[in-house]
Amino acid sequence: MLADRANKLFSRFKDYKVATVTLGDMTIEDVAPIFERINSTGTPLTIVDLMRAATWSPDFDLVDNIEELLAALADKDFSGIDKKVILRNISATAGGGFSTGSIDDLRKLEAEDLQAAAQETKAAYLRTVDFLATDIRISSARVIPYANQLTVLAEVFRLIPAPNADQLAAVREWFWRTALAGYFGGWNTGQMASDQKAVTDFSQGKTTQIEVAASEPRADIWIARQFRSNNAHAKLHAISLAHHSPLDLLTGAPIDTGQALAWENQKEFHHFFPRDYLKNQDVPQTRINCLANIVMLTSASNKRISNRAPSDYLKEVEKAAGENLSSWLESNLISEEAFDAAKVDDFEKFLALRAETLHRQLLPLAGWSSADATQPPVDELPISEDQADDDSDFTEELPTGDAIAPESS
Repeated sequence: MLADRANKLFSRFKDYKVATVTLGDMTIEDVAPIFERINSTGTPLTIVDLMRAATWSPDFDLVDNIEELLAALADKDFSGIDKKVILRNISATAGGGFSTGSIDDLRKLEAEDLQAAAQETKAAYLRTVDFLATDIRISSARVIPYANQLTVLAEVFRLIPAPNADQLAAVREWFWRTALAGYFGGWNTGQMASDQKAVTDFSQGKTTQIEVAASEPRADIWIARQFRSNNAHAKLHAISLAHHSPLDLLTGAPIDTGQALAWENQKEFHHFFPRDYLKNQDVPQTRINCLANIVMLTSASNKRISNRAPSDYLKEVEKAAGENLSSWLESNLISEEAFDAAKVDDFEKFLALRAETLHRQLLPLAGWSSADATQPPVDELPISEDQADDDSDFTEELPTGDAIAPESS
């Protein structure tokens, strides 16, 4: 009986004809749509899928190597990095660049060279994540403002495995500058080549900084940008708040910034001027959810505040803080002038003053010493320049309730 079943199963496959398509020397851009049309499920193919097929051999599997790298980062919660970001680094490590054209050239390499490039990239990413966790205090890949910042950082730590104090200071400044300026909001091939050269020059001691054509934005960026999970400046805002070890405004208790920077539900982020209060004042939703109106606050305190006017609930804050009020406010990047504006329910003045505070404390980190902006007002910038992290796959938009967190699934 078993033999009959085996023979029947075998007969189904022995004469089965498998259609094949053989393509010549075509670019990734040309190959991708062909395979997408002929695969049975119509599944879109990524450049990682295509390069896996193009470079595969018994001695090398691209995706296996990338997944091995991501597994090594799992303990630090960086296993969610986009595979394409890592592929850019493998390409650079193998002697190419970050662009799709350079990635395509990986097909020309032997398995031994590809394996060596993948392992060198893995070591660079381990050092990069250590830097982000220690120097920038980022606890998760999800809160990195721009995914492609990782590509450049990994190239830095590949070429400089053990940077000295001055080099580390320069790398920190580069991180803050590119994040604040929204530099990676539209990273094109020209920028990729320029950034790779800047890193090479820096690693060879030709420059003391990682040169980047990033312009200082205006302070009103903190009013124009919305607190959304895929917005780069929202992530930067969260990192900046966490750096100041914020205290709960009603209790003075330290906020769990580690959980906040996990960026999974944003439950620690709330409106300083409550959402429902502002809605009743006919304030536009875009104004309500702007970054300058967002603070870290425990859920318990947020419930106590509810939809009360600041002129009401801030009396409770003053009473609880007593002589510590200034330090409580400072830990939340709220100036005393902004607090005074909120005490009389002056929302617009509060936003303007807090935006200045948020901006002013980031400028030195980015290597800018003044508030003289070189960019036009934010509302004149094209929306694609920095509305969201284009490389991030974490694109769920946050709802607009007082608790700024997506609904639980």
